[in-house]
Amino acid sequence: MLRQFTVLFALVALLSSCGGDSDKRENNEAKKVFRYNQAEGLTSLDPAFARNQANIWAANQIYNGLFELDHHLNVVPCLVDTWNASEDNKTYTFHIRKGIHFHDSEVFPDGKGRELKAEDFVYSFKRILDPATSSTGAWIFNDKILKNVDGSVSDTSFKAVDDYTLKIYLNKPFPPILQILSMPYTYVVPKEAVEKYGKDFRTKPVGTGPFTFKQWTENESLTLLRNNNYWRKDASGNNLPYLDAVQVSFISDKNQAFRTFEQGKLDFVSGIEEASRDLVLNRDGSVKKEFAAKYQVSKVPYLNTEYLGFQMDPSLYKDKKHPFLDRRVRQAMNYAINKVELVGFLRNKLGIPGVSGMVPVVLPSFDSTKVKGYTYNLEKAQQLLKEAGYPQGKGFPEVTLNSNNLHNELCEYLQKQWSSLGINVKIDINNNSTHQELVDNGRVHLFRASWLGDYPDAENYLSMFYSKNMSPAGPNKTRFKNEKFDELFEKAQVVDNDPFDRYEMYNLMDQIVMTEAPVIVLYYDEVLRMAQPNVTGLEANPMNNLSLERVDFKSTVTTAAVQ
Repeated sequence: MLRQFTVLFALVALLSSCGGDSDKRENNEAKKVFRYNQAEGLTSLDPAFARNQANIWAANQIYNGLFELDHHLNVVPCLVDTWNASEDNKTYTFHIRKGIHFHDSEVFPDGKGRELKAEDFVYSFKRILDPATSSTGAWIFNDKILKNVDGSVSDTSFKAVDDYTLKIYLNKPFPPILQILSMPYTYVVPKEAVEKYGKDFRTKPVGTGPFTFKQWTENESLTLLRNNNYWRKDASGNNLPYLDAVQVSFISDKNQAFRTFEQGKLDFVSGIEEASRDLVLNRDGSVKKEFAAKYQVSKVPYLNTEYLGFQMDPSLYKDKKHPFLDRRVRQAMNYAINKVELVGFLRNKLGIPGVSGMVPVVLPSFDSTKVKGYTYNLEKAQQLLKEAGYPQGKGFPEVTLNSNNLHNELCEYLQKQWSSLGINVKIDINNNSTHQELVDNGRVHLFRASWLGDYPDAENYLSMFYSKNMSPAGPNKTRFKNEKFDELFEKAQVVDNDPFDRYEMYNLMDQIVMTEAPVIVLYYDEVLRMAQPNVTGLEANPMNNLSLERVDFKSTVTTAAVQ
């Protein structure tokens, strides 16, 4: 409690010390401070390390990129004014908006933010690829842009033709390139700030976004203040953002964060733990009336597929005839899981049963009529297991399901489901970092995992099964290898921009994955977001992004809306 009061007092002091607002708000007008919690720890305010939700949400407030996603996942212009592609779709030309300035900072002459130029994008993109940066986002450009014979990035990959014209040269067509350019990794940064602060740029960010950095006490709080020189206005010509400040807390226990929200000390929370789910949702997935009467609640599809992975590389098994290397066994374990019951019983129908492919429902290429996954069929499962030489599970060795410590109840449910086949499954729980390391390095044979889309295109999900993307360097954590899949994957990247041609190939690839069963798709996630009744302008989208530049507070509270 003392810490909460200390943080609140510090915020009041910070707001009192900030300069006059450009829209000349009255000094006695109450400051608008938006408070949200981030359970996942913030590790950096440098967009080159915008890997997890905490880093991405903070970066969204401080920086901008060429493009952004609207709440329907359409790519829309941000810092770019106009753009075009060459006839072969390998050269893109972007015309940068004029009159946009970086935040005021000591790194610039007289502390005044200078104008954004095309060369800033060249610097920012090359910085991501520079090994010295060690950016977790280098992969977004690595196999797409021009390179020299020695594998280094070509000087012509990114080129500033003049102050406001940027060109990007690809080594081959890549249809989702504009989605890539909406990712936080591609947010623009000024060279002056990076060179002055070095690695400390992670704690001293400078961008062009709606909020400027004020203070970060790691594991306690982050404070951002209104950028009074922000380039964007609303439809009525009013300066954005509406808020005076953003206050982020880092309560790691989501149940505690939920209680803090109920106490009115947070304006917004995203996601909810099992212990609190029954307070918000009925068993049929609807929002409880008493909760809906007090708060704004939205439940939207989430670009996240929850799944189990099998290790497919025989070299990583001591027993070269291990049951997991038999496709019939993997298929049997798929059929043995009642995914409808799983989502209904364990999650109050928060999520959609994963009975199709790896690509989630919310993406436009999803087609359950063309991609057939696994529905609950115990008889079929038993028959497949018998064909594999394990009737009623006889002779089947004890196996281990590896997971992190957030999914104990789920693992126990799966353990019980497989016991109906006579398969004895042990559960091994580790903290998230240890679990990730075990999976990435192929040290476990059956593991629980999630795939949260980096950009809204099925290619991102299917890249998990491309043989040239083997983990730990790439996302192919199951080490799946299939020649037909690889052929389609490569063909889809050079096909004309007609999305329906790509969708056809995406569906064929997804069906190969389902047939070979290197994974068990459990469910396509949904996100539950809750806000106080006086919050306006907070839009949800399937990427679960957080954009605060149009968020405001109603002056009077009436009734909460259920979206």
